[in-house]
Amino acid sequence: MTTFPELLREWRLAAHMSLADLAQRVRYDRTSLHNFETGRRPTPLCVAEAADEATGANGALVDQWHREDRARQEAAAAHRTRAAALAMSRDLTALADLDITELQEGVTATAVDYLASPPGPMMDRAHTLRGEAFERLRSGHHRPQDRSDLYVTAGRLSGVLAYALLDMGDSDEALEHATAAGRCAEFAGDAELAAWVAGTKSLIARFQGDYGRALEYVRDGYQWVGAGHGTGEARLRCGEAQCLANLGDSWAANAALDAAEDARERIRRPDSLGGLFGFSQAKQSYYAGSSLIWLQGGHDAERAAREATAAIGLWQSGPVDERSLDDERLAHIYLATARVQLDDVEGAADAIRPVLSLPVEEQISWIVKRADRLSGMLSAPRYAGNVTAAETVEAIDALAA
Repeated sequence: MTTFPELLREWRLAAHMSLADLAQRVRYDRTSLHNFETGRRPTPLCVAEAADEATGANGALVDQWHREDRARQEAAAAHRTRAAALAMSRDLTALADLDITELQEGVTATAVDYLASPPGPMMDRAHTLRGEAFERLRSGHHRPQDRSDLYVTAGRLSGVLAYALLDMGDSDEALEHATAAGRCAEFAGDAELAAWVAGTKSLIARFQGDYGRALEYVRDGYQWVGAGHGTGEARLRCGEAQCLANLGDSWAANAALDAAEDARERIRRPDSLGGLFGFSQAKQSYYAGSSLIWLQGGHDAERAAREATAAIGLWQSGPVDERSLDDERLAHIYLATARVQLDDVEGAADAIRPVLSLPVEEQISWIVKRADRLSGMLSAPRYAGNVTAAETVEAIDALAA
């Protein structure tokens, strides 16, 4: 999309004006106009209005100026929210006597809504909810018997923030929120939340490409897993598989996925909270597919394709409150990746097609990263001259632009 500085220059040239000519018409110095056109300095509204009239832009320059000004204001507001949320996570991490009030309904709704919502609004909501809890923490306005539940509530809200920041591409801030969630789980004595936090820390480390550290987080999390209690073990086993696959150990990765299936069969008590904090069968198949695409193809790619296909089908036919739109879109990318590994370029193009029309606000960081890898695979010399490969690469590049 054309930016205001570019549009300003286009209209000036279309009006056959030099910078000196325009400077005289808008009553501004030539050097400042040059800085406005190159984007080195923001253009004041009065200059945009005067230049619009002088060049005959008929409102185009003023409209673009207002669009970009709104975008700047929105970015500044998001930055303020992130900074405030991060400061609160640091406070939660540092406090030894953490008391948090129960906001169960808000947490439950947020955990479910997260699966089908962009991370930005979820970040705002979690920060607001946690702000209310944190204020009651500071004032001590809660019943003593509520203490444990309040810790869990704060931990889950911190966990939502960790996921939101990771989906927005900031793994360092995400880890600080996850650390706060872990402290809350510790103070509450809640093993289920502690296991979830271990899996989430591993996820963050995998995003950073530190698979050794990610594996340590997973294995540390096993101490919190109870026999037949929720999906914590299945999630951790799948996280272990992702680490091992990225470290090139096909046998161990497949064994970890098999162990995850065994863990699911042993579940006798469901998770206490679903949505973001659950681990459905669809999510487990998704994890399996996203693990095995990092290996060398062959049987691993075949299993990855089966698992990704199963995940997509389960999400599309299953309960609405368990459908994770971002993960479903990523499953399409993983399916496409596995098919490229199997030399099925046409199948890969078909698999990723639903992702290629996503608006910018729905392109979370994982989608951009994984689609970029697929683009690189399709750009390999072996596919030179393959029209489908070239068209798919072009579409992926346009997605990330």
